[in-house]
Amino acid sequence: MRAILAPEPGGPEALQIVEVDRPEPGPGEVLVRVVAAGVNRADILQRQGHYPPPPGHTDVLGLEVSGVVAELGEGVTGWQPGQQCLVLLAGGGYAEYVVAPAGQLVPTPPGIDPADAAGLLEVAATVVSNLDLARLAPGETLLVHGGAGGIGSFAIPYAKALGCTVLTTAGSPENLDYCRSLGADHALDYHEDWVAAVKDVTDRHGADVILDIMGAKYLPLNVRALAVGGRQVTIGLQGGRKGELDMGALLNKRASIHATSLRFRPAAEKAAICARVVKVVWPMLAEGIIRPLRTERVPFAEVRRAHELMDAPGHRGKIVLVL
Repeated sequence: MRAILAPEPGGPEALQIVEVDRPEPGPGEVLVRVVAAGVNRADILQRQGHYPPPPGHTDVLGLEVSGVVAELGEGVTGWQPGQQCLVLLAGGGYAEYVVAPAGQLVPTPPGIDPADAAGLLEVAATVVSNLDLARLAPGETLLVHGGAGGIGSFAIPYAKALGCTVLTTAGSPENLDYCRSLGADHALDYHEDWVAAVKDVTDRHGADVILDIMGAKYLPLNVRALAVGGRQVTIGLQGGRKGELDMGALLNKRASIHATSLRFRPAAEKAAICARVVKVVWPMLAEGIIRPLRTERVPFAEVRRAHELMDAPGHRGKIVLVL
């Protein structure tokens, strides 16, 4: 089968389409024929050599796919060949076939095109699991960094559906307008003093929860922006790994900081998160409470262009590779 690897770290030109053996499902696993694969920031980092897959997993890129069940491993129940599904992966999605534990398959949301749905599961699983961890409650204020990207594009309407006030940061007038169109109550330019803006629009209260993709660069700023009793969850390190933390400021606010990664969680935890997404998010999509993500389709053979789009300023929503 065809698959995409980055044999040597580098830019989009490092991506190669190669022939590899088709995987075989083991006990408790399902083989899925891929229709489309979501492109995520983690794929960019893996291509650059900064985010290798967990030990024992394939070097083929890709953390989520939409597809059709092709074959069941021993002991799998609840699925039949020919059924449409979405799959959460630790790797291997940029390929014609993938294998995954049965618990990491979910039904495709009704009414959503399977190709467009390929970019939904990873962001939904990330946002839902981390806002659950942060105990985001109705009436609280959420600050989402990078609101125009895939994570932000889902987190904004999801938090609004939970009854929260949503603040977000973005870097251009177009992206700020896009965030507002998703339901953000306040979209703040990160080139300006967004901490002061957070304080202003919340009457000095601050953000009860911050969903952070930046890491080190925003660490001291986020602490300043947190409310008393606030909770920060860091899910990305686009602004670096090591920052300075004022423990006194954190202590005075009785605040907390968590850091999580979805890719390295055990299969049982991923299965529980997938089940939670189906229970909470799929009804919201079916009832029109939240809308499907803005999705840009790119042919599988043009994977380098997909990564160039992901790297480019002004990127909004999700990109999927269509086979």
